[in-house]
Amino acid sequence: MNRLQHETSPYLLQHADNPVDWYAWGDEAFAKAKAEDKPVLLSIGYSACHWCHVMAHESFEHEPTAQLMNDMFVNIKVDREERPDVDDIYMQAVQSLTGGGGWPMTVFLLPDGRPFYGGTYFPREQRYNTPAFRDILGGIHDAFTNRRDEVEKAAAGLTQSLNRDVLGIGGKEDALNTELLDAAYENAAQGFDKRHGGMGGAPKFPQPMTLEFLLRTYARTGNEEALNMVSYTLQKMARGGIYDQVGGGFHRYSVDAVWLVPHFEKMLYDNAQLSRVYLHAWQVTGDALFRRISEEVSDYVLREMTAPEGGFYSTTDADSEGEEGKFFVWSKEELEHLLGDDAKVAIEYWGVSSRGNFEGHNILYVPNDDAVVAERLGMTVEHMHEKLDTIKDKLFAIRTQRVSPGLDDKIVTAWNGMMLASLAEAARVYDRVDYREAAIRNAEFLLRDLMKDGRLLRTWKSGEAKINGYLEDYGSVIEGLLELYQTTFDERWWVEARRLTDVVLERFSAPDGGFFDTSDDHEALIVRPRNVQDNATPSGNSMMAKVLAKLSAYTGEARYDEAARGALGLLTEAMRQVPQAFGEALGAADMLIVGLSEVAIVGEPHDAHTRELLAVVQHPYRPNVITALAHQNVEGETTIPLLNYRMMRAGKPTVYVCQHFACMMPVTTPEETDKLLAEPAIS
Repeated sequence: MNRLQHETSPYLLQHADNPVDWYAWGDEAFAKAKAEDKPVLLSIGYSACHWCHVMAHESFEHEPTAQLMNDMFVNIKVDREERPDVDDIYMQAVQSLTGGGGWPMTVFLLPDGRPFYGGTYFPREQRYNTPAFRDILGGIHDAFTNRRDEVEKAAAGLTQSLNRDVLGIGGKEDALNTELLDAAYENAAQGFDKRHGGMGGAPKFPQPMTLEFLLRTYARTGNEEALNMVSYTLQKMARGGIYDQVGGGFHRYSVDAVWLVPHFEKMLYDNAQLSRVYLHAWQVTGDALFRRISEEVSDYVLREMTAPEGGFYSTTDADSEGEEGKFFVWSKEELEHLLGDDAKVAIEYWGVSSRGNFEGHNILYVPNDDAVVAERLGMTVEHMHEKLDTIKDKLFAIRTQRVSPGLDDKIVTAWNGMMLASLAEAARVYDRVDYREAAIRNAEFLLRDLMKDGRLLRTWKSGEAKINGYLEDYGSVIEGLLELYQTTFDERWWVEARRLTDVVLERFSAPDGGFFDTSDDHEALIVRPRNVQDNATPSGNSMMAKVLAKLSAYTGEARYDEAARGALGLLTEAMRQVPQAFGEALGAADMLIVGLSEVAIVGEPHDAHTRELLAVVQHPYRPNVITALAHQNVEGETTIPLLNYRMMRAGKPTVYVCQHFACMMPVTTPEETDKLLAEPAIS
């Protein structure tokens, strides 16, 4: 066993018995590199990464290759989910060197950490037009030993290009206007796949942040095409193999353009975002499919991805028993044997064949509309759905007896914040007490076990929390706490959200506006990372802009609004030109440009009349509304400034609708409330 045996990351522990003399990221490894004047081989991946497993098996478990690594290099293994700062810096370096990136990522560094060469997956023997890993090792060692000046020069230039103290990408704050949103929509729409839904071709990713922006576009403009793009995409995804038709939850992405064959890992962050966008689509359309998928995804997370302490696990692997997807696929004969007379329903509904659609087996998907399938089966749609519910229960029970994919049971703060937000919102929209209770437990866990000296930590595993929280951790948790406040109206969540926001303003602010990804007292790296692009998860800058806009509306404090505009103003040109890379940022920009409606309600929350008023405010899709509630009259100033001096009218629960703390006349009926919220923003 090497040094990784002492780590908590499941990914690092996967490599603890490699013959490679691995170090975790830290001073010890770099001190050894300097003392022995050796280059550093930095390998970055994550536990559910299929090609990471392949490279590990081919090279890191191979004694002769490991010996070369040990002789020539100091070897460092990093879990990108634990250390997004390290991953971001060296991913930028690899992209600069090769024009692309991905995982596993292999980067060669000078002993002081500056990169000079890198790539992604390297096979042990030359193939795929990719040089053999052992040849790469020899070439790098030769360059470091015999052409040191060239290596030093390459490292100096590459490191300088990574400096992000000032973004300088052409944005300006006065471009935050509706013309920007319209242009971003038009550019996003050009990438829409009209045949299969989604954006672009293969491989195809769900892109929930872009879908959320399209929903906001529909809410702002009434553009039916924006809504159609969302609805069509969500229908296609829900019917595809990217969705686990038996157990719920979405796989990472589809390797094809038709959503059929996924990479089978399931990530918490995907399911957090997708459960929420399906919720929003249901609010807009009333389509029962969207509600079913939203709830099934959340139910899957609560059933299979929730720790006893209340946190949510990170990932399940794509592989089981050494085969990708084995846990999820079925043969026709297997279904006939297991289901008896009901097999014909499953086979027809899920497009099952003897030949299969994935390596001789069947990924379950829904190729035809329900009405078409029901007619073929000679039954009503309702009867077919009843049969399918029974079939799913049986197949799920049988599947639990298979060898499950590996579970990465570390808890990542940012991803938990995203799931917290989704559950909290779903709890109030669907009136699901179990979601509400799970959200409360998660928030309590985060604030208890992932907090030290008032600051967030990044990960938790087996009772140990570690690593300073990153900007995305703060932004996501603050968003989750604000959503939980609006579900429970327990002020402790709002108070903590505001306190954490003030920590960000103090510790993460950048000189030109916006934020760095790391705090001012974080470990010093070769540069201070600052990733403003929305990738598989929202960037910390985008999340902070969104919560800052909300806190500005709750408090009336200009500093929050100014910080939000300062962050987004840097990105206006990028949002316009490449909207799919800035979906979350565009959502935050929509908030600032359209303006948030501030709703203050005075009334006992369990009172039937109060609940009717809350339902009108919170059950429809209102992306630019924030809500506060006082249980009784507020005759002075209180914790949440939006509730200052709010009084009931004639002793009845009362609603105030405001913008920038300028309020319309208070009302007491659901009809009047709905009318106020439908009116144009206060000028």
